[in-house]
Amino acid sequence: MNILQVAADLQKQFFNVLRIAICLVMVWIGGLKGFQYEADGIVPFVANSPLMSFFYQHANDRVLTEEGKEVAAYTLHKNPEGKTVKQNVDWHTQNGTYLFSFGLGIVICAIGILVFLGIWSPKIGLLGAILTVGMSLVTLTFLLTTPEVYVPNLGGDFPTPNFGFPYLSGAGRLVLKDVIMLAGGLLLVSDGASRMLKDKQKGK
Repeated sequence: MNILQVAADLQKQFFNVLRIAICLVMVWIGGLKGFQYEADGIVPFVANSPLMSFFYQHANDRVLTEEGKEVAAYTLHKNPEGKTVKQNVDWHTQNGTYLFSFGLGIVICAIGILVFLGIWSPKIGLLGAILTVGMSLVTLTFLLTTPEVYVPNLGGDFPTPNFGFPYLSGAGRLVLKDVIMLAGGLLLVSDGASRMLKDKQKGK
């Protein structure tokens, strides 16, 4: 059996694997948005985004550190993953951090489910794919607006050799992966549109 022909014949099934994969990522990550640690983690992205910062009460607040340096208020209220500080949680509650994250999680889960339903309905799947593309484009703007996506220059025993652009931090590497989500969404947009045209030609 020709392996190339087998791979070509499985194209439809591979598109469905892509739908399942996107749904898994969306529902899992979207579901985590309802938890405190995940909501805390997205604060730098949202607070620095011209498209999303208005969801927070204190996104543009600036405060002075003990050293007299002016910084964004949220930087003084970070809860490291696995640690909870009540004072920080209270600040984020007032900021609207958790309410926004919960709403965002619902939206992300819904997009994932729409993509998954595209296995059976090209119209619903097309909508989900378009929303996936849109969400990925918004996420990728964080590479331009969020300082935390690049390694900071914190000093040390000798000059820091790698900081700033293009040295992605852990947050930056996470954001960059949305390029793959964007590409997958575009493929599903094309597949959904193709299926709808075929159905139209068949008179469905």
